[in-house]
Amino acid sequence: MTTTAPTDRALVWHTSSYSNGAGGECVECAITPTLAHVRDTKKVGGPVVTVTGSAWGVFLQALKRG
Repeated sequence: MTTTAPTDRALVWHTSSYSNGAGGECVECAITPTLAHVRDTKKVGGPVVTVTGSAWGVFLQALKRG
């Protein structure tokens, strides 16, 4: 896992579907074939957490299980 901003400016960021647009605690994700990047919606120039695609998959499965 890294916390530096990715250098690929072609990333397409997606806001959480739970975002209400009122400046709450939301994240954005940019998914590539091998990595998942996550950042704070309010601090787009701030740190980005980057994990492998397999780690992201494990995380998503854990969320689905509750």
